[in-house]
Amino acid sequence: MFQSLVIAGGYGTGREIVEFFLRLGPARGLLAMLVATAVWSAVGAVSFEFARTFRHYDYRTFFRELLGPAWVLFEICYLALLAIVLAVIAAAAGGMLRDTFGLPYAVGVVGIILAIGVLVFAGTRAIERALAGWSFVLYAAYVLLFVWSLRLAGGVGDLGAAGPAVPGGFPVAGLRYAAYNLAIIPAVLFTLRHARSRRDAVTAGLLAGPIGMIPGLLFYLAMVPHYPGITDSVVPAAFLLQILDVPWFLIAFQVVLFGTLIETGTGMIHAVNERVAVLLSERGRSLPRLFRPAAAVVLLVGAAGLARFGLVALIARGYGTLTWAFLAVYVAPVLTWGVWQLRRQGRRVVPE
Repeated sequence: MFQSLVIAGGYGTGREIVEFFLRLGPARGLLAMLVATAVWSAVGAVSFEFARTFRHYDYRTFFRELLGPAWVLFEICYLALLAIVLAVIAAAAGGMLRDTFGLPYAVGVVGIILAIGVLVFAGTRAIERALAGWSFVLYAAYVLLFVWSLRLAGGVGDLGAAGPAVPGGFPVAGLRYAAYNLAIIPAVLFTLRHARSRRDAVTAGLLAGPIGMIPGLLFYLAMVPHYPGITDSVVPAAFLLQILDVPWFLIAFQVVLFGTLIETGTGMIHAVNERVAVLLSERGRSLPRLFRPAAAVVLLVGAAGLARFGLVALIARGYGTLTWAFLAVYVAPVLTWGVWQLRRQGRRVVPE
């Protein structure tokens, strides 16, 4: 589920990989990816066990336990990230159908809104099945892109090519990339109802890092032979597909990417719906079923207005700004205070 949600905002278009990794140079970019993967695993393991132990399966109750009255700081950051991610999704969907099939930009935007609305309306179980199943399709597409691209390029290329110096080097770049993507973890807490032991939760968290990053790594290695030219591409995925020049795969890969946009949008909006549902439940009320797709449509229509700023600006400025906020309100607290709370709580098995 983490991999399903992280893809669209993490590396779906390829621009994110260029911005945070490849611009450092191929070798340093790989090291930054390793840092990001380790941070994902560490925070995932602690967060999943924290949610299981205290039985908090939505981000509001999770952060109320972790941060106390300051929990609202996370929600502010999450809603800001949600707006940016949904804007990226709308921009990518509109541009994708326009460039691949010649359809009007608005068709892609409306299509993604309707698809997410339908899936959100279907409910938690349908979302879990759809997102988990699509991950296998995604892996197949990225493996094929990786193998095909490297065969055409004659290898990975020069991994030792040096990129421009950046403040903090690859450790900071990896940490920054990991931080803004970690907001996805609280969005998948509803799946922790399936965890019955500490081993379940911690293992899932540790696996989230590599499972989430492997498709991005394959994408990255497919880009390296075209470094540094590909760093100027707005949508590096389209750059690679044009080089392959295989019409059927171009269409198939675009369909897969469109599916990932639906995955990420659905998961992040579902987290908001779950937060509202739990709040109403505490007050003895239930969430009207039509609220779920209505919330999806309203959020997506509102975020579509941000899409006019373009993918590069949204990713470079929007994600970059929120990185430090998530480090402060989530990563640092959960790896310090959160670990201490778990140690104090001791072992506790969720009843069947």
